[in-house]
Amino acid sequence: MTTETERSPTSRLETFIDAMIDMGQTGQIFGEHGIGKTATFFSHVARGDPDATLVYVPAANLTPDDLLVNAPVRDPHTGELVLRQLVMSQLKPGRPFVLLIDDSLQAGATIQSQLMQIACNWTLGEHDLRVLGCIGVFLTDNESLAETSARRSDLALLDRMVTLRITANDTSWRRHLAAKYRPWDLRPVFSLWASLSPALRELLSPRTLDHVLANAREGFPLRWGLPLVDGERLRLTEPAPDGRPGLDRTAEILDHVAESLGVPNPSTIPDPVRQVVRAALRGRWTVLLQGPPGCGKTELVRETVRAGLGREPLYFSLPVTNVEDLCAPIPSADGTLDNLLAAKFTGPEPKAIMWDEYNRPRDKAAFAKLMEITQEWSLAGRRIENLRAQIAVQNPPYHLGRKMLVARNNIAQATRFTASLQVEPEDIPANEWLLARYGSDAETVLEWWKHDIDDDGRAWITKRTLERLIKLQRRGLPLEMGTIYLGDGEYAPVPLTALLDRFRGRPVTGLRELARDVGAWEARLRRAASHSSEGGDDSDVVHQILANAELSQLRKHRAAVTRLVALLPAKLRATYLVGASEQQQRFWTEVFMAMRR
Repeated sequence: MTTETERSPTSRLETFIDAMIDMGQTGQIFGEHGIGKTATFFSHVARGDPDATLVYVPAANLTPDDLLVNAPVRDPHTGELVLRQLVMSQLKPGRPFVLLIDDSLQAGATIQSQLMQIACNWTLGEHDLRVLGCIGVFLTDNESLAETSARRSDLALLDRMVTLRITANDTSWRRHLAAKYRPWDLRPVFSLWASLSPALRELLSPRTLDHVLANAREGFPLRWGLPLVDGERLRLTEPAPDGRPGLDRTAEILDHVAESLGVPNPSTIPDPVRQVVRAALRGRWTVLLQGPPGCGKTELVRETVRAGLGREPLYFSLPVTNVEDLCAPIPSADGTLDNLLAAKFTGPEPKAIMWDEYNRPRDKAAFAKLMEITQEWSLAGRRIENLRAQIAVQNPPYHLGRKMLVARNNIAQATRFTASLQVEPEDIPANEWLLARYGSDAETVLEWWKHDIDDDGRAWITKRTLERLIKLQRRGLPLEMGTIYLGDGEYAPVPLTALLDRFRGRPVTGLRELARDVGAWEARLRRAASHSSEGGDDSDVVHQILANAELSQLRKHRAAVTRLVALLPAKLRATYLVGASEQQQRFWTEVFMAMRR
């Protein structure tokens, strides 16, 4: 922190923390999600008392045996086995500590009983937390019934705590963002945020604004910083008088943020999945990728992480991930309850975690542990060494008009991701992978997929389905078996006649055919150009083939492409650079330069 940051006024929450520690009282803090409650604790405790540490306990992620467990141990005096209550090792840090129980209302009933003993008496089972070094106990949460599991209504309990309700103006989030995003001057952004209505400020919470700024710094669309709640992008809308969503101000507000920063707010970028995964590895981000099944999301993430780290990501598929796959509690030699981490989480080497089928967890216990990792980058209270990025991949709640068997999330969970992308099949370069693996057969099915079926048909025929069709064709089996089976003898409603004709040698026109007869096509393009400066039907055919071709195909037939594109109208040539990836732009620039020579 700089001198300027240190001189910043103490926030209301920081003053409350100091007072509760001095008084020896339990503090209860309520405030909306994402306003900087937890971050304020971490920074203020470290700055206010360098000898003390903050013990952070995410209550929503606890299972009943995490805090306290009865275990058989050998009595050092008699040598007999006796039952002892073992307390979690984090509560014995060996130095003074402040205990922060976050999301305290989101814990289950058994955990609530343990937390209440801590809050009332600063004890846990037979252990006195003061003896262990505790100098302060705080519970934080928001009071939204949509996100909490309990309400505190017992007066005997409520009479034990000092309660503070706060807003974003009571934490030090502005100071932290100003330091994080130097050399940007964020004062215009803060002024814009303050000018919004309370409803919009709640939607654009400081945590979400942090994510918007992170995406702006990378040159990404700023909307990627807005969370996906139940599969839909959060919209910054003013509530109408009848309570329904009113005017959608998302684009207006994000454009103003970009203007204040002096950066663009692009609607899209080339190769978005690879770019955001690389940014995650650079910036220690948590990223959510949501897209339809079978489009190649998982393989592209694996490939990009492998290229960035030089090693495979730590892969977990949520439908088959148990708590024991992540960690397991064990008694330790010092009489505490420790946790063994899965071997893949240990060691100094750089790591990236991939959570596949993120919204299809096996059970609540496993998802609770997962949430600790995604939210706090720790597991059972222990930091995961050299964890560089986390990528979660999931399907949307609905696809092709059918409901997917996925779980719902809430706004507090959704806002944990620095970037949240809605991935379309065209964002995944799966076509190149198919061409590299299956050669001419892949060219045939891709030409069919691009030219012979409509948009609805392409939605049903995923890249995973295309691979099955190729394999079935090579084995001489009916292709219909490779399409999605809907039950009762019904398959995906996509006609396969044109694909069968292509495999049987029906005359078709693709890039291979253009290159094979390039002289005749040059003559046709010259005739079209002589009749109109905008070309003709033949010009449109060639343009469509070139526009839909994969980069590897264009490179393979570079000489023919250069000859043909020179005879297309200039306005068609210009479209090849729009929205193209860096490699595609480089290819077309080289082609255009060759034309001039």
